[in-house]
Amino acid sequence: MSIDPSSIPNFGGQPEPHETGPTGPVIPDQDLVKQLLEQMELKYVVDDEGDLAAPWEQFRTYFMFRGEDEQQVFSVRTFYDRPHGIEEKSKLLEQIDDWNRRTLWPKVYTHTHDDGTVRLIGEAQMLIGVGVSLEHFVSSTVSWVRASIEFDKWLVEQLGLEADIDSDGDDKPDDEA
Repeated sequence: MSIDPSSIPNFGGQPEPHETGPTGPVIPDQDLVKQLLEQMELKYVVDDEGDLAAPWEQFRTYFMFRGEDEQQVFSVRTFYDRPHGIEEKSKLLEQIDDWNRRTLWPKVYTHTHDDGTVRLIGEAQMLIGVGVSLEHFVSSTVSWVRASIEFDKWLVEQLGLEADIDSDGDDKPDDEA
């Protein structure tokens, strides 16, 4: 199965000539996600658990498949690396509640580590076990990646953390900057 490059929203680079893809539902897999990330010109790694991850300077986005058969789920989960103190948690919760009310994805939540640091995690999921349209899968995945980047920029603005962002507003994986 191949991705029609013209179906990828304008994320980076120009679309390539039209290729013919499957006409019915597909069950996405890791190879399809790798192909999509390559066409989006995003670097990725495969972690020790076999999950794909695209690293940015302040966060990393994982592309994971969980479950079996008809219950299989594709999840795009972003771990924001910027640490926040426990005393900031109530302000963070107010901000991410606002984000979660106003946007469809990623839905963001906090995780408090044993040392008291609070980090944020964003997530979007799609049930894929019975198959999905390739176009829907591609457009959703691209939108989720873009929204993960936008959330980080939005949070930086909301919390006045502009010093943490490169002056050029870097939105590429940290290897490509």
